[in-house]
Amino acid sequence: MSRIIRLACIDSPALPLFDKSPDGVSRAGYEPDAAALVFDRIGAEIQWVMLPWEEMIPAVRRGDADAVWCGQGITPERSALVDFSRPYAVFNETLIVRADDPARAPEQLAGYRIGAIAGSTNMKLAETFPGAELVSFGASDDVFSEMIEATRSGEVDGFVDDDVVMIPLGKEDPDFVEAFTVETRNRWGVGVAPGNDALRTEIDDALGAVIADGSLERVWREWMPLLAFPLGDG
Repeated sequence: MSRIIRLACIDSPALPLFDKSPDGVSRAGYEPDAAALVFDRIGAEIQWVMLPWEEMIPAVRRGDADAVWCGQGITPERSALVDFSRPYAVFNETLIVRADDPARAPEQLAGYRIGAIAGSTNMKLAETFPGAELVSFGASDDVFSEMIEATRSGEVDGFVDDDVVMIPLGKEDPDFVEAFTVETRNRWGVGVAPGNDALRTEIDDALGAVIADGSLERVWREWMPLLAFPLGDG
């Protein structure tokens, strides 16, 4: 029997990172393709464990999943709960506003209602905007669409998310524009249960190999041609 690794994730449309699963089993996007490269190298089959956002890390800690591979910026708070691999992605953060809004810098946001996911690195960035009123969104399976529609309707004046999902929105939807991007360089990693050094080391070694041979960069460029590949072999 082949080895199976259970990876916690959400089932949500957030391309190019990942799309909603068509069958509850398979997934498409940069993250699933990057995971496939790594676990093919390890010699293991992936089983996706689809959960609400707030249940992913607890599932790893309980042993109901072997790791979480789903948009996990490596923060001190998360690092206290799981042990992270080396990064498989690095992203900055972008503020999107309506197309007719003139704001192009944090200093222009006094009195603005700015949305972000509660407890996220995006909310931490929004907290630095002088005079902005912050609006928290719950981490539902469709929170990105909820923030888009809240901005479109005027419920909020803009929202912060990672550049990977925001740059296409700002370029492709005429209702919105990219106000600015902050070079936060958030590193995303794979979280394993505390002390599971064997699996973490396997993931680190496999990530190093797919970075060194160029295969991870090829997957990155397939899904995210607008963003420069941020990882070297160091």
